[in-house]
Amino acid sequence: MKRSNRILAGAILACLALPAGAALAAKDKLTVDLVGEPNSLDPHVQWNPDSYYVYRNIFDNLLTRDDKGEIVPQIATSWKYLSDTQIQFQLRDDVTFHDGSKLTAEDVVYSVKRITDPKFASPQLGQFDKITDAVANDAKTVTLTTNGAYPALLAQLVKLSIVPKAIVEQVGKDAFNLKPVGSGPYKFEGWQRGVSVTLARNDAYWGQKGAFPSAVFRAIPDAATRVANLQAGAADLVANLDGDLALQLKNSARAKPVPVLTERVAYLAMNVQKEPLNDPKVRLAIAHAIDKQAITEGVLGGYEKPMPEMLSPAHTGWVEGIKDHPYDLAKAKALLTEAGPKAKQEIALVTAPVYDQRVVQALQQMLNEAGLTVKIEMTDMGSWLKRMQAGPDAIPAMAFSRWSCGCQDADGVLFPILHSSSGWANAKDKVIDEALEGARQTLDAEKRLSLYRTVHERVAEQNYIVPLYQASQMYGTAKNLEWTPTPNESIFINRMKWKD
Repeated sequence: MKRSNRILAGAILACLALPAGAALAAKDKLTVDLVGEPNSLDPHVQWNPDSYYVYRNIFDNLLTRDDKGEIVPQIATSWKYLSDTQIQFQLRDDVTFHDGSKLTAEDVVYSVKRITDPKFASPQLGQFDKITDAVANDAKTVTLTTNGAYPALLAQLVKLSIVPKAIVEQVGKDAFNLKPVGSGPYKFEGWQRGVSVTLARNDAYWGQKGAFPSAVFRAIPDAATRVANLQAGAADLVANLDGDLALQLKNSARAKPVPVLTERVAYLAMNVQKEPLNDPKVRLAIAHAIDKQAITEGVLGGYEKPMPEMLSPAHTGWVEGIKDHPYDLAKAKALLTEAGPKAKQEIALVTAPVYDQRVVQALQQMLNEAGLTVKIEMTDMGSWLKRMQAGPDAIPAMAFSRWSCGCQDADGVLFPILHSSSGWANAKDKVIDEALEGARQTLDAEKRLSLYRTVHERVAEQNYIVPLYQASQMYGTAKNLEWTPTPNESIFINRMKWKD
């Protein structure tokens, strides 16, 4: 039996085994059904959604965002700029890690230096590599130095989790990933690989304590099964539903759909160093062949919004007036004819189960109708991530992707996807590189926006990627669960409560 089938079978058996009145168990245990298991529980490694959903509850960050999207204190109580390149943070002195040890400035410094160490090779490095130094001035004061002004710093620090220096150094990276220790509102309890991760409430937490003594995040690849679990009372919150499944919940006695427009943008990624995608005519044909309105309205039910640029209005750096390439099948066909026989070679469109395969299939159909030969290639999320961030020689020719930096700032999206120094990027465009570098080195908001306009216009001109739509995250929750989802797609368990 395939692994995914074993996971699904296990989930179904678990549902059947639940006693009568199981819905009431949610008062003691919150059950969250995700598409897959985390790729990592070390917050300095992967940050794909199924990992992020879980470890954000185990770890605290220097800063966080409240439910309104505002940057607010967490481990840092306050901060001030000493200069354009130095910022000093005052830290809480009442925070302990889950093993009882005190969180100090040394742990903050260690966390910053760990994630910015090129040898550690974090996929998040591009988000933090403007930080050149971190110094503990005393037990509750830390000063960060950046290479030039870095306007996105606070937005990025919302994602920088604090890990315990002593424990990580003692056990090593691999062991820490298997049994992470943080200071957050929930403690790691167990990881049944391929099935679930269990957390226990941290009753010694310094901040808002969770309403649920325990929480379990389960890997349930099949969306219909996630909905069935929710309606049966076997799950309290489920993620990654489509519009059709959400409709099933509108009249449910036990559940409700909970949509939110996120900062995540879906896009067609292309390796422009590989044939036939190294031909601008082919890329322009692809842009004209994709009917974004048909995807958002016809496939996704109208919850998403077509986007002309690789940002959403939720981001700092969104620019009004960027012109999109209109859907024009005849023009797409003519451009591919001009490109010649190379445009007929088979192109693999790489995807993973976490993505809505109806969208992937619609893209394949549209591109093939224009005259390309596109074949869908399914892979697991871990392999997808490894290939997509492996540099131009290994990045697939074409892939469906949805990008969120969790920071709501253009730097966290455009720099990793487009700057030539990033493992995710392959465009190697000097105009884009210089604009991105300039935008992350000025505190002048108008100048930043002008530089991002340059990036958006250059991408629209060269079609290095094809932005598709601002993604809506569709959750389903039990009717008794009170929770406000946010554009940065965080599932903070301690911000939820159960109402009988």
